[in-house]
Amino acid sequence: MVRNRSQKIKSFFQKGKRVHLVGIGGVSMRPLALVLRDRGLEISGSDMNASVSTDELIAKGIRVFIGHRAENIEGADCIIRTAAARNDNPEIAAARAKGIPVFERAEAWGVIMQEYRNAICIAGTHGKTTTTGMVTHIFMEAQRDPTVMIGGYLPLLHAGHRVGQGDTIIAESCEYCNSFHNFFPTVAVINNIEEDHLDFFKDLADIQKSFRRFAELIPSDGVRIANGDDANTREALAGLEYRTFGLGTQNDVHPENVSDDWRSFDVICGGAFYAHVDLQVYGRFNTINALGACAVAWTMGVDGETAARGLHSFRGAGRRMEFKGTCRGADVYDDYAHHPHEVRAMLEAVKTMGYDRIVLAFQPHTYSRTRALFRDFVEVLKLADQLVLAEIYAAREQNTIGIHSSDLAAEIPGSVCFETLPEVADYLRSIAKPGDIILTVGAGDIYKAGEAICDQA
Repeated sequence: MVRNRSQKIKSFFQKGKRVHLVGIGGVSMRPLALVLRDRGLEISGSDMNASVSTDELIAKGIRVFIGHRAENIEGADCIIRTAAARNDNPEIAAARAKGIPVFERAEAWGVIMQEYRNAICIAGTHGKTTTTGMVTHIFMEAQRDPTVMIGGYLPLLHAGHRVGQGDTIIAESCEYCNSFHNFFPTVAVINNIEEDHLDFFKDLADIQKSFRRFAELIPSDGVRIANGDDANTREALAGLEYRTFGLGTQNDVHPENVSDDWRSFDVICGGAFYAHVDLQVYGRFNTINALGACAVAWTMGVDGETAARGLHSFRGAGRRMEFKGTCRGADVYDDYAHHPHEVRAMLEAVKTMGYDRIVLAFQPHTYSRTRALFRDFVEVLKLADQLVLAEIYAAREQNTIGIHSSDLAAEIPGSVCFETLPEVADYLRSIAKPGDIILTVGAGDIYKAGEAICDQA
């Protein structure tokens, strides 16, 4: 079925065709729009809100409508929608009524992917953006001239995508709505598997089933690479052949001589020394991400010295411990973490950075995730020295649950909660002092609070 639809959508990717993207400002929709535009297609799109992303697209000559309306699709040959756009979206409903084909974002990327000899698809509940960024740095250092699709801003590319002339595409691959089942990987990477996106998946077993299906997309001459330390991943891939990476010495790719701050280590691949790595990003989790990137490089024939140089040049992706500036002597960083385990890993890394106090401004992302992982959020958010909660970011949901950030605050002594981001910013500014690190954290628009306080006297 996927392969049949792939052939159908390919017929619309011809010069002169008009393609309309619903949710064009999204992290993987924006680069898709630009890639298709570069292929000679006429592109238009819509998004609920104006943003830096939509402004960039408009500046590059793409017509963007703010707000979803049926008339926006007039003249379109086909529609591509983000996973969050449901059938009751006015533009989707209008397209279906007119008989205009509607495709998923991942289907479009899958078609593009087939044009490359090597398709490196990086998946996992956590770490896929960072690992994709690390692999991109390595392949750019190796002068492989890759095409890249990453779910975030990568400073090296000055964008979240790149159109290369080489034979390799590197793609961040998301499990939400089984999107990555539309891909055509020759190298499939799985960082880890945990409970998330429970507004779509039924439970952990359902998520594992989805990842296994992704792993099974690999052709007979392809390679699977997975975190051998992660029990959920091992269970999901039982009976399949794959190379492993992780901290344990039983893995095909593992570290030796690891420094106390996790930033310096030797990489062993297949029992032999591969590279000595000095990272410029903190945290145990980034060591694991780097091992996954080395596993890809080793598999693809990149020498260890080149991989080490590529990793050393990596300073993080946008919204991944991104330094934003200072406020009254405090350093302000922003991070996209929105799952309890991501937040915990980030806080553990920050504790090694030597600050006197960790001030965490956290914005939960979606009502369903907040409810499903409520107790986990309570426990991990207690790790901050000072917790400031913003209201839950709705994203694609309506608050039919009746849950609020104040419910978290009630369980965490000393925390404060605000309904608006200006209130969050005002409070952060009032308490900032030298020796603090202020973290704005979440997958919504909490970064605006951090940006608002930077360089304030």
